[in-house]
Amino acid sequence: MTPDPVETPSAPARLLTGFSLEMTGKDIGALQEAQPSIPPGTRVNVTFLGNEDLPMRVAAAAAVRAGGFVPVPHISARRLESREDLGKFLVALEEADATRELFVVGGDPVSPLGPFPDALSVIRSGLLPGHGVRAVSISGYPEGHPDIDTGTLWTALEDKIQALDQSGLEASITTQFGFDVAPVLIWLEELRSRGVSAPVRIGVPGPAGVKRLLGYARRFGVASSAGIAHKYGFSLSNLLGTAGPGRFIQDLAQALSPTTHGDVRLHFYTFGGIKTTADWVHAYRS
Repeated sequence: MTPDPVETPSAPARLLTGFSLEMTGKDIGALQEAQPSIPPGTRVNVTFLGNEDLPMRVAAAAAVRAGGFVPVPHISARRLESREDLGKFLVALEEADATRELFVVGGDPVSPLGPFPDALSVIRSGLLPGHGVRAVSISGYPEGHPDIDTGTLWTALEDKIQALDQSGLEASITTQFGFDVAPVLIWLEELRSRGVSAPVRIGVPGPAGVKRLLGYARRFGVASSAGIAHKYGFSLSNLLGTAGPGRFIQDLAQALSPTTHGDVRLHFYTFGGIKTTADWVHAYRS
């Protein structure tokens, strides 16, 4: 008897393996509603917003764990008012079994509220390993940063990778979202040429209204010209429509080479809601 042929997963399907999602402290109900569409063990980042407090952030991380997923709480360095503030947050997360992996970022405030001006200062604080932290993800910017020059971004990234290595912590990188595959590939090649082998999660906007996507793009300095928008799959003349990342994922998956670009997966920014994003990914994978 001839055995049935074994199906080889498509490039997009392989890229979607082990994808991660993002939620805020207010999204516990939405996470629970989306749970049937999210594979067990999925990493779910919990943001560190200025209009949310410690109990909300910790409760969200605990809900991620209770749902059978892996919580990745954010720490916004410039929002921390003191070293004790960081310690208190880590203790609360540890009690919720949510410190295995963190995402450490500088944060939005122009001036730091306390002693931590950037993510590097949090990593170098020495507090993370003592609270069960084993891995830390840091930011990457394939299209640059509106307020930081490219050279400074690369220096900061390499300094953080080195500091994590010296602290005995696993490193990974999660990038800002974008609409264009080309700068992502160029950035990945530059990253690997600098000797950085850490896994990378490429930020992808989940399906959302075009107007909302463009609002986030302006806020974070992401390019959104008419040509790029068309390649992504929406028109700047139709702001009432919605757009998903299917074309972006397809193009990225076809262009990636493990030899050149290393370990690459996807991280979904849930601008249109965590359930909408989870349902879209579930349908797209199917």
